[in-house]
Amino acid sequence: MKLEDKRNYAWIGDAVLALYARKWILKQSSIAPKERAAVFQSMTSNEFLSHWGEPTQVESEIGQLFETEGLDKTMQYLEDNFLPIVLKRQARKKQPGRYQRKKS
Repeated sequence: MKLEDKRNYAWIGDAVLALYARKWILKQSSIAPKERAAVFQSMTSNEFLSHWGEPTQVESEIGQLFETEGLDKTMQYLEDNFLPIVLKRQARKKQPGRYQRKKS
């Protein structure tokens, strides 16, 4: 695949991932409105995507899945593959006794 095609798919994949993250966040009553942006960032950041590989490649694969299989199957893929890691990371943040430095 040409680099330009990869980037184009990644751009679409980024949008689909953002849509999934926003829809999921809005369904979570435990996430306060003031915390939504931080949760969104943690779900869509390059650092998070690097769990599966190079972030542009990961977004490109999401974009390709969207183009070939449609939105419903892509959302299900994200639910099955990305959400478990999101939930694991959230649980880890809430563990008692964990010191987390506040950003100033």
